[in-house]
Amino acid sequence: MKKIAILGSTGSIGTQTLEIISEHKDKFQAEVLTANNNIDLLAEQANKFNPNVVVIANEDRYHELVDKIDNPDIKVYAGSKAIADVVSMSTVDIVLTAMVGFSGLEPTIGAIKAKKPIALANKETLVVAGDLITRLAAENSVPILPVDSEHSAIFQCLTGEWNNKIEKIYLTASGGPFRGYSEQMLKGVTKEDALKHPNWDMGSKITIDSATMMNKGLEAIEAKWLFNLAPEQIEIIVHPQSIVHSIVQFEDGSMKAQMGLPDMRVPIQYSLTYPDRFKSSFKRFNFLDYPTLSFHKPDQEVFKCIKLAYYAMQKGGNMPCIMNAANEIAVEAFLNEEIKFTDIPELIGNSMDNIQFIQKPDLEDYIKTDKETREYTKKKIS
Repeated sequence: MKKIAILGSTGSIGTQTLEIISEHKDKFQAEVLTANNNIDLLAEQANKFNPNVVVIANEDRYHELVDKIDNPDIKVYAGSKAIADVVSMSTVDIVLTAMVGFSGLEPTIGAIKAKKPIALANKETLVVAGDLITRLAAENSVPILPVDSEHSAIFQCLTGEWNNKIEKIYLTASGGPFRGYSEQMLKGVTKEDALKHPNWDMGSKITIDSATMMNKGLEAIEAKWLFNLAPEQIEIIVHPQSIVHSIVQFEDGSMKAQMGLPDMRVPIQYSLTYPDRFKSSFKRFNFLDYPTLSFHKPDQEVFKCIKLAYYAMQKGGNMPCIMNAANEIAVEAFLNEEIKFTDIPELIGNSMDNIQFIQKPDLEDYIKTDKETREYTKKKIS
């Protein structure tokens, strides 16, 4: 029985993880559930899965949450520090980090220092502080198992190939809801338009990131750290059908691809069962349903976030942290209908030009950079 701490249990990844636990009750147990603000769903999950601990990040809602939980033996805590602390519990076997954005960084660090294996769905952790996270993971002999479909695909393709040199990887992208749009066409898109992803069912923040293609830029930076790659070894290709989840090319020219229907439960389950594969009830892929699979280059002049991400990756230091913080604020502003869709890359680029660059940041530098960037970007919006 593997006991799992799910950080962000009320989000898309968290709820799908609980579906997997339901399907394999003899293999998995939800030991810790956390959420940012959604006490209704968190309480519902606690009442169904009976975890040891639940944590709500919003301390103001602690008493409301307590009142909604039926079992008095479930321990209830509140605040971001509590989330960072519970990951070190001796009863936790693996930590699935599905929190959105920068907030996932410190709990992930805490889990690594407690020598807990990490199932990583919070890509921003490696984007912001990849050097720090990979170094800590190596020092503590902690495996980082990727949950993102693209990185899980690369990871699966590399199983049995660890001694063989990677020449290049291809991260596939659906192209989002605006594939084929011109820059002029993007100026008129609405929040509702951007939230209609053609293939994947995700949370609102990552769905907007997919629409701007910043999500693919974040994934490129994450891949650099996960697989020890140079920026020029990572290529993004648009694959509208989302069947080939990513590809590894080896130095002999041969390539491996991982394929399947777009269903996040597959990479989530693999991260929890690795190196084994458990039987699932997920829908199976049929080649005859997809007689054509197509691939093409993304238009980086239209989807400028890709260029910003590659610049941040090449610059290094705290530049990806600046980019990520500005993106989180810009996406939030777009979702609140305070800015236009095309303002998102402009705001990010402006923050990258104006926040102090630090070549070799430590954790305190990352925290300070994140705070300063958020404040600066908010001022540009207001």
